[in-house]
Amino acid sequence: MPTHSRRPVSEPALIRWALCLLTLAFLGLFLFMPLAAVLAEAFRKGTEAYFSALATRETLAAIRLTLLTAAIAVPMNLVFGITAAWSVAKFDFPGRSLLMTLIDLPFSVSPVISGLIYVLIFGLQGWVGPILADHGVRVIFAVPGIVLATIFVTFPFIARELIPLMEAQGREEEEAATVLGASGWRTFFMVTLPNVKWGLVYGVLLCNARAMGEFGAVSVVSGHIRGLTNTMPLHVEILYNEYDFVGAFAVASLLALLALLTLAVKTFLEWVHRDEIAAALR
Repeated sequence: MPTHSRRPVSEPALIRWALCLLTLAFLGLFLFMPLAAVLAEAFRKGTEAYFSALATRETLAAIRLTLLTAAIAVPMNLVFGITAAWSVAKFDFPGRSLLMTLIDLPFSVSPVISGLIYVLIFGLQGWVGPILADHGVRVIFAVPGIVLATIFVTFPFIARELIPLMEAQGREEEEAATVLGASGWRTFFMVTLPNVKWGLVYGVLLCNARAMGEFGAVSVVSGHIRGLTNTMPLHVEILYNEYDFVGAFAVASLLALLALLTLAVKTFLEWVHRDEIAAALR
């Protein structure tokens, strides 16, 4: 029976163009237009007003608190994410499915609800709040509460970036290292960690972006104390409610710039190390 060469199945050119135009229209409507609107409002009164709005004491305090929160939350989630991913992907143990469910919990719980939980536990009328207050420790309406709330809403990002990658790579290399006499820590640092370093980088970038942009949980536990417990997203809300539109959009543009910078770094790393990343995923 004669064989006939078959051409790969492809959609008609009209459909391809229509899908591309639809995608561009969607991006323009929900991404580029809002970003352009933010920048336009931020610079509506000129560059002098823009930089003056960013140089106020309250705005600088909000920027510092946002960076401080991310600087604490991201490394802690880095340790947790690596530990959780290594445990889930490389070992079989009772409760493994429960651990994976708990890792995904912040994705299903509203950030506002998570903030209320911290108020219930650490507030002055909460379970341990009075005990902490007697020892001079303040969690709610202070920096520790903001950090705890941020850690909760961001801890799945690194773990969820690493778990599929570790599972796809399997356990053969770790088992071979163990057979050759390597200790558990040496196996981790010399075999496991180098194999997932790019997934780790992406997880850290995503975690950092979410930590700096978190609003719901932080809004509940912060108390909105200007110059003390306002992060950048909360400061944007306060400025907007006070009809300081230039100030609000100036801070919002800075947040957008940080998000775009995170995306640019991720894209640059993917482009520079594309061959190495492809080899690691095979």
